Amino acid sequence: MKPVRRIEPTEWMRAAPTRAVVAALCADGQEIRFVGGCVRDTLLGDFTGRDIDIATPDIPETVIALLDKAGIRNIPTGLAHGTITAVAEGQHFEITTLRVDVKSHGRHADVAFTDVWQEDAARRDFTMNALTCTPEGEIYDPCDGIEDLEAGCVRFVGDAEQRIAEDHLRLLRFFRFHAWYGRGAPDSTGLAAAAGGAKLLSKLSGERIRNEMFKLLAAPDPAAVIDIMAETGVLGEIVPGAN
Repeated sequence: MKPVRRIEPTEWMRAAPTRAVVAALCADGQEIRFVGGCVRDTLLGDFTGRDIDIATPDIPETVIALLDKAGIRNIPTGLAHGTITAVAEGQHFEITTLRVDVKSHGRHADVAFTDVWQEDAARRDFTMNALTCTPEGEIYDPCDGIEDLEAGCVRFVGDAEQRIAEDHLRLLRFFRFHAWYGRGAPDSTGLAAAAGGAKLLSKLSGERIRNEMFKLLAAPDPAAVIDIMAETGVLGEIVPGAN
């Protein structure tokens, strides 16, 4: 797959901590890319530089060795899922090995590592979160996420029902992301899948539901989305009598 566009590396990409982590991860010639929210929000011109996610084909043990060699503190925050947190000058970077979900449990998944970027993109939640960007500013868009981002369309990667079955929290994330990034009516396929899977929310902990709802309510104008959640029966599953 070829990059679809190139951006000029922004301030957070040029910052000394970012350059140090990138240099460490690429020391043996490996290709790494920024992924997810930092890419999405940079394209929108609205990234604060706080949460920087990096994807790499290297397995976690190799990531740790590269960071150790460069003298960069690292924490095995999610080793089973391939995630290492690097800390450089107080800035945190979440580094995750490319992976595929082998077996899902509704909230967590058993994973296998891969070195194929498209396979990693295919297991993500929304098209706009599957965007990746090289340190040089080359943007890769395997799921047409830029088109959806520019249209204000929050769309699941692949089959919406399957994405929700894999991770039930994605049902609430669909509404939260629409509150923040959507324009007009929600994607009809995603909305139907969310409404149809509403009862799956009972399998999530109250803490996870609460945290997701707080993020939704922090959007500039969440009222319209809350109304849609009520109309589809989703809100009633977490707030009895709200429908």
